[in-house]
Amino acid sequence: MQPVQPRIYLRRGEKAIEKLLVLSAAIFIIVIALITIFIFSKGLPLMVKVGLGDFIFNSDWRPSKGMFGIGAMVLGSLAVTVSAMVWAVPLGISTAILMAEIAPARVGRLLGNMVELLAGIPSVVYGFVGLVVIVPFIRNYLGGNGLSVLAGAIILGIMILPTVINISRDSILAVPKEYKEGSLALGATHYQTIRRVIIPAARSGIITAVVLGMGRAIGETMAVVMVTGNSAIVPGSILEPVRTMTSNIVLEMGYAAGDHQAALFATGVVLFVFIVALNLMVNMAAKAGTDNGRK
Repeated sequence: MQPVQPRIYLRRGEKAIEKLLVLSAAIFIIVIALITIFIFSKGLPLMVKVGLGDFIFNSDWRPSKGMFGIGAMVLGSLAVTVSAMVWAVPLGISTAILMAEIAPARVGRLLGNMVELLAGIPSVVYGFVGLVVIVPFIRNYLGGNGLSVLAGAIILGIMILPTVINISRDSILAVPKEYKEGSLALGATHYQTIRRVIIPAARSGIITAVVLGMGRAIGETMAVVMVTGNSAIVPGSILEPVRTMTSNIVLEMGYAAGDHQAALFATGVVLFVFIVALNLMVNMAAKAGTDNGRK
């Protein structure tokens, strides 16, 4: 029988750990709230002054003349992000399926280690590689000056691959083995089982991977600054230069003042709202997947 005194110490230790965890969560929430209040307090007055519609949809960005339209940057961010997702998502999901269901276990682990290594490379290194390899290739073989939407899409696609692959692979591996065994027992082939059983069962996790990858892409700054040309214009094609919202903040915050600085904070507000919307989409997708699994 365990002595009473050690039990008392154990309970006190558990309560201390519980209080420490609650305190950590409270500090985290307070920090997020303070950041949110700070950004909105700096940016909302300018948005009210200019008008929400003019601020978001107007493409005329000339701070020296009091014109603060970020429409070109919004379209630039969407163009680069969507272009990256178009090729990175199918490749990432296919790689996750290969690692989880098709490749031998040793090969799957090797690929997993390589993907984790890819995730650990700093963004400035990606940007440097894009600047000395991808940009000259586009300039020499496709036209333009190389600094373009396409260059940004290639670099961003490579950067979001680890997010898409890792989360999709974990979602596929989390599918109960009984689903696969039951499908094979009914006469379905391995590839039919992957397509009609495993992928639908892992759908919520795959959607989460895609949305989180999109959030990573739209919030990326350094690599995009280095390869997209940073021209505040609406791109007419993927070979033209572009400026994203994050690039706009980084490039001009160092010397901005007054309404110009407030406009950059307002751009941060737009990014903040977009990221929050993406997170809500993730939660809704996860909830929908859980509800479908229960049914």
